[in-house]
Amino acid sequence: MADNKEGLKRNAWMRIEDEELERVFDFNEGYIDFLSQVKTEREAVDYIVKVARLKGFTDIDKVNQLEVGQKLIITEKGKICGLLVMGTRPLEEGINMVASHLDSPRLDLKARPVYEADGLTLLKTHYYGGIKKYHWVSIPLALHGVVVKKDGQKIEVCIGEKDSDLVFTIADLLPHLGKKQMEKKASEVVSGEALNALAGSMPLKEVENDSIKKYFMQLLKESYDIEEDDFTSAELQLVPAYAAREVGLDRSMVGAYGQDDRVCAYTSLQAILEVEKPERTALCLFVDKEEIGSTGNTGLQSLLIENIMAEILHKAGQHDYFMLRKCLAASYALSADVNAAVDPNYPEVFEKMNCSFLSNGIVLTKYTGSRGKAESNDANPEYLGAIRALFDNHNVVWQVGELGKVDLGGGGTVARYMAYYGMEVVDCGVAVMGMHSPFEVVSKADVYMAYQAYRAFMQEFGAAPKTTTSKKRNVKKASKKEK
Repeated sequence: MADNKEGLKRNAWMRIEDEELERVFDFNEGYIDFLSQVKTEREAVDYIVKVARLKGFTDIDKVNQLEVGQKLIITEKGKICGLLVMGTRPLEEGINMVASHLDSPRLDLKARPVYEADGLTLLKTHYYGGIKKYHWVSIPLALHGVVVKKDGQKIEVCIGEKDSDLVFTIADLLPHLGKKQMEKKASEVVSGEALNALAGSMPLKEVENDSIKKYFMQLLKESYDIEEDDFTSAELQLVPAYAAREVGLDRSMVGAYGQDDRVCAYTSLQAILEVEKPERTALCLFVDKEEIGSTGNTGLQSLLIENIMAEILHKAGQHDYFMLRKCLAASYALSADVNAAVDPNYPEVFEKMNCSFLSNGIVLTKYTGSRGKAESNDANPEYLGAIRALFDNHNVVWQVGELGKVDLGGGGTVARYMAYYGMEVVDCGVAVMGMHSPFEVVSKADVYMAYQAYRAFMQEFGAAPKTTTSKKRNVKKASKKEK
């Protein structure tokens, strides 16, 4: 009973006033709609840019000089986006940055994916990110992405999201014939090379060889002007073909694909849209490739941050490389990435005193990594103390969290690449249950707290202290309706 009482004290729902409860649910309606629309990093960038322009943000290429309060959009390669609000203080004094990633685990089509076998057309895939491969069989899959033809024409593909659309799927072995399969380790029950999606079964009449594959390719040509060689220059992804849903009889949770890390992307987006004339310039950054180590020219191991800040400084009339280094080193950042929520079905992998829970607020993760904090950023206590004060002053419910027990764990690949520049950075995101599965679960209360945390950070962190004090949230008893 004592543990339950202590848990209720930390529960965000208990600390949200009645008049604020409606705002929490309204905010999550927009989030659910976002998750249902956006399932790839390219789609996320398109969404972010569209919303930002409606809120008065301008493409940085259209601006010759920077002014206080100016709101700017920076995009690169269709998979990176930055939203900037210019502050009153000089850039060399640093900026406030929130960085999330837009990519999620999925199945990518190979460069030569289409083949025929045993009267069926199938698509070969290569899984992206850390997945349990058996999660991806026997569920409806949608095909998203782009195909770029030799003449440079870009064809956008989205098949399987409308109610009337066809879907793809990967058939599992029936239990009657699966005795040996069931005796395998979970990592071997379904092999990577067995993740081949069903794509067709009708033959093209009057064709003897590969008639079913050829009919599939004929349909693809007629509908999208895509030919077999075009897969070489394509970026096509199979993702779960269903919308985000409310979870629980109380509708207190959100279940959907891709919440790692689009929950932080959406909340930080909504936060930057409300930032007005901050003291320190605010940058909300959305990046790619986190799930495979932040590699490539769209991941944070590249010079992405440096190049963005160099462009901003150039627009501000600062051409000295030393000013770029000074700006980055003096900056503050939140690595807006999720953490693992304690799952009562698997208590053996969590150290509950130091792990995060659903509905206990946004999670501060001082360090990630495992087995000796390997390859993690380890945030400085001075910085964490200031973050704690900020959140408390803005009534943000927060918790601490590690990703599992010491010799298990793991963690994100964003914070340490930001810390490389000398800036202060800490992982700060939403607790997720079922992370990296096709249907992840978060608490609506935590989603709302993330939005409030990111907004407070980008608007006020590092600003000159104010004399006014904010009203604290009172812990209230749950009403009969909430119970």
